[in-house]
Amino acid sequence: MIRDLNSVWTNCLHTIRKNVNAQSFKTWFEPITPVQLINDSLTIQVPNKIFYEWLEEHYVSLLKMTIRKELGETGKLEYQISSNEKKSNKNLNGSAHQAPIKDEDPISFKSQEIKNPFVIPGIKRQRIDPQLNPNYRFENYIEGDCNRLARSAGLAIAKKPGSTAFNPLVIFGQVGLGKTHLAQAIGNSVIERHNDKAVVYVSSEKFTNQMIQSIKNNTIIDFVNFYQMVDVLIVDDIQFLANKQRTQEIFFNIFNQLHQNGKQLVLTSDRAPKDLDGMEERLISRFKWGLSADIQAPRFETRMAILESKMTKEGIELPGDVVEFVCYNIKNNIRELEGVLVSLAAQSSLGNRNIDLELTKEVIKKFIKEINKEITVEFIQKLVADHFKVPVETLAGKTRKRSIVVARQLSMYLAKNMTNKSLKSIGEMFGGRDHSTVIYSCKTVQDLLDTDDAIKEDVNELERKIKLSLNEN
Repeated sequence: MIRDLNSVWTNCLHTIRKNVNAQSFKTWFEPITPVQLINDSLTIQVPNKIFYEWLEEHYVSLLKMTIRKELGETGKLEYQISSNEKKSNKNLNGSAHQAPIKDEDPISFKSQEIKNPFVIPGIKRQRIDPQLNPNYRFENYIEGDCNRLARSAGLAIAKKPGSTAFNPLVIFGQVGLGKTHLAQAIGNSVIERHNDKAVVYVSSEKFTNQMIQSIKNNTIIDFVNFYQMVDVLIVDDIQFLANKQRTQEIFFNIFNQLHQNGKQLVLTSDRAPKDLDGMEERLISRFKWGLSADIQAPRFETRMAILESKMTKEGIELPGDVVEFVCYNIKNNIRELEGVLVSLAAQSSLGNRNIDLELTKEVIKKFIKEINKEITVEFIQKLVADHFKVPVETLAGKTRKRSIVVARQLSMYLAKNMTNKSLKSIGEMFGGRDHSTVIYSCKTVQDLLDTDDAIKEDVNELERKIKLSLNEN
């Protein structure tokens, strides 16, 4: 049967298109030109040596399947480098047009000296620079309920990188909660414990820029091989790879190679893997292979510990009421805690002023929109629930468990005394209870204040927290 060259290649492209994403097809297959078809041997022309190596490295199985589908079991694929290349019309073995698909594993190409994308031209390094901040360590990463799982997983990885079930470890959470600190602490700890391990930290933005530069310089294979040599790869802000299909494809191959070889991957993101829009499903599925650990906003006690740790490190002393005021108002961003601390020290030094509540209020206004807030029933409910460590929704529920009943009655008492809400409105905020229930709860608490020192202490502490956090004197 006589086969037409262009028809055969068109059929091949049709099959290939079904098995790769659109960006990969456009990048690696559209530039190919069919050259000749002799018997069962199809010769294609690729733009350069990089193309040949990339196809053999990543698509050899697909090409083999496609060619044999079109030409039969004896079908062969041969390559020809474009005449624009210096080594025109020669394959990588030195003879013209002979680079057939083999039954063995894909060819693994490595240049004699792999270029390090982190090295500035002209500056030689003896070993891979991990790109880590030495100040990011486990020792100064304060543990709390908000980050305990992620921190524990990080410590386990540092002891046995690549040998735990936490591979990859995806650390996710909102901005400013310490994801980068924890990720780099893992890297620093690995280096201390295993001086033979190559560790690299890179932001997704830098990774993308390096990849683009390597494509421009025809060093994409070196770029991929460099990252595949790493023992622990830490990629920050992985969400910024969204909608960058070519970058995702290359990262996917690096990820696979490292994971298959027992190397450790640590990724950070501002959201859980399942919520990463613009990311290929195959990448998301691999992110889910290990552990996804979220970091939440720290509670008041943890914020206090964090700020005190930073104070010790910087050699700065703050009055107790200032520390409490800062931690009550800066709730969702650890970087802002540090920013307030630095600003207070600077204002005190430059303005020759004592650090007190008045100065603190002036400084903190630069970090949050508003300090003075209306006292709401919802705010009181959350504060009381946190104080008694009960779910806030149970205060509006029907449970008669003593700890819940006490918290509910105290919430109603504080709401009556510290808001302008009517008894009816307060009752509605507690599961639609009527005003008589609120009156009864307030009377119960008032009676307990005269006889129960523990309740009295709870009320005093809650009133102090409300006033301090809302800037009331």
